[in-house]
This record gives sequence, C-alpha cells and structure tokens, in this order.
Amino acid sequence: MDPGLKQKISSTLFEDSPDAVLFADRDGIILMWNRGAEKLFGYSAAEAVGQSLDLIIPENLRGRHNEGYLRAMASGESKYGDDLLSVPALHKNGERLFSDFSITMIRDSDELLGIAAIMRDTTAQKKKEKELKERLNSLGVDLQ
Repeated sequence: MDPGLKQKISSTLFEDSPDAVLFADRDGIILMWNRGAEKLFGYSAAEAVGQSLDLIIPENLRGRHNEGYLRAMASGESKYGDDLLSVPALHKNGERLFSDFSITMIRDSDELLGIAAIMRDTTAQKKKEKELKERLNSLGVDLQ
C-alpha cells in the first residue's frame, strides 16, 4: 500500500471515528483527542490536550486510577491485557457516564510512550440494565 494512502487512512480513522480515541503519555497527560472524544466527554481537543486524564475520571476514582496507571507505566504492561473494561467517567458538564473501552500500550522500539484508549458511551445500556434488575427484584426474582 502506498505510504501516503496508509497515512491518510490512519489519520481519517483516528479523527473521524465515532468512538472516543485518545492517547496519554507516561505521566497521564492527554496528547491526542479525537472528535469521538469531544462528543463523549464534551471537551474540545484544544481543551483536553495537555490536561491530565483526571479531566474525565470521577474524583473518587482518581487515586486508584493513577496508582494503576503509574504501575502500568513502570512495568510496561497492563494487568487488563486485551480485556474490554467498563468504568464510570466524567463529562465536562459534571455528569457521570459509563464507558466501555480497550487500551493499547504504545511503544517506540522498546520505549513505552503511553497508553491509547478506544472508548464508547454505554450509559444508556447501563441504565436499562439497572432498570431491568430493579424490575426483576420488585417481582421477587433473585439475580444472585
């Protein structure tokens, strides 16, 4: 494939993906933020790039997240591997949302540069699941 075409495809895939795609360096500073991330979290790329990942992490989860992030940067590995993760996140307007995401450790040769994440809003799905569980509980169905 022509290298120019390959670069165009990569750039378009990143920028125009409906999913949030972001990259944070070893210190957890956001360096890349696509249109999907703008839509999901409410921050423009200009607002998010250069900020800590704490921007989108609920305050009560920041300590745990930062410990895990630093551990992954030190070891060069994530304990989650290829797993799909589901976590609460924070929108610019202060509302909590849920996102499912996967991460990729980004390297240049042997040097770990940071982590990329591809995220999708699952707030509506989580709300429906919660309502269904509550309905089943009200009918006496034990989900345990």
